[in-house]
Amino acid sequence: MDQLQQARAQIDAIDAQMAALFEERMHAVGQVAQYKQRTGKAVFDPAREKQVVERNTDRLTDEALKPYYREFLESALSVSRAYQRALLGQDVAAYQGVEGAWSHIALRRLFPQARPKAYATWAEVCDAVEAGDAHCGVLPIENSNAGDVSGVLDLLYAHPALRVVRMFDLPIRQDLLGVPGATLDGVRTVISHQQALAQSSPFLRMHGLATRVWGNTADAARYVAEQGDPSLAAIASAETADLYGLDILAEGVNEDGDNTTRFLVAQRAAPDEGPLRVLPGQRLALLFTVDHKPGKLAQVIQIIGERGFNMETIKSRPLPHVQFEYYFYVQLICPEGSDPAGLIETLGAVCRTVRILGVFDL
Repeated sequence: MDQLQQARAQIDAIDAQMAALFEERMHAVGQVAQYKQRTGKAVFDPAREKQVVERNTDRLTDEALKPYYREFLESALSVSRAYQRALLGQDVAAYQGVEGAWSHIALRRLFPQARPKAYATWAEVCDAVEAGDAHCGVLPIENSNAGDVSGVLDLLYAHPALRVVRMFDLPIRQDLLGVPGATLDGVRTVISHQQALAQSSPFLRMHGLATRVWGNTADAARYVAEQGDPSLAAIASAETADLYGLDILAEGVNEDGDNTTRFLVAQRAAPDEGPLRVLPGQRLALLFTVDHKPGKLAQVIQIIGERGFNMETIKSRPLPHVQFEYYFYVQLICPEGSDPAGLIETLGAVCRTVRILGVFDL
């Protein structure tokens, strides 16, 4: 047996042991899920998971392997969370749009084991999560080109029972898709969402292609697949090409190669959220209102800075049903040794209202 065969035989033997240990570990995970069901505890406990990763990584003696083992552990914890949610019936994830839309793609990246459930509007996604019909909802909150998705922020303000538990950046690459056998030279008309067409306008003009606005990119791809017309193409994602059996005729036709959409994950707040806990580097998102008087907003910003929180985002939005008054959204980076509970208490004496929207990783 040569060196390669010996190494592969050793790996096979280790894999057999790991399979048995994996099964044993997941049975223990099932017991954890039962306990969380009885006590109402959340599946995701970031502080606990951080301890698990750090403690086990420190057990390695080979320093070169530690970053790889850290990644392995984080993947194992993600699998454990997915299994717990499946056992608890918490594996339904809601999104707006159709299969193959960018929200659906973001959901599959974040929760590959979840059961996706589509809704027609963002409001329906929020309602489903609040009602418990879905464990979480995946919604766009900002695009690097188009800016804020203000409607989603307004919905979060209008649904006080929801919490943001994670944010995720998804690079948006739009490709030109056609039926099998089609070629770029043979395409005459391109359909897609208005924004995708606008971002791809230099490419479309260069090739002299006519355009038609469609409801969304995924549905445009579905229509092209149904028509079977090689002169008709859609601008959509590579994932959508796989979904509908289309060929990629040209890659990255959108003008801005850095186009990225930030998605958030919203969940219903636990009945007893317990004390506010954050880890260094996590984001703390707040919604607040202040009296419409000089210096009130400046006072809030000063308190945040004095307590060591780095404000990376502040947005204002019209206050519902109150003309020409506003609510504010701030996103803060939590420093080492931060006291978020103390911050909230201090802000409560200055603000008319203050509400925690979420603590999350980014």
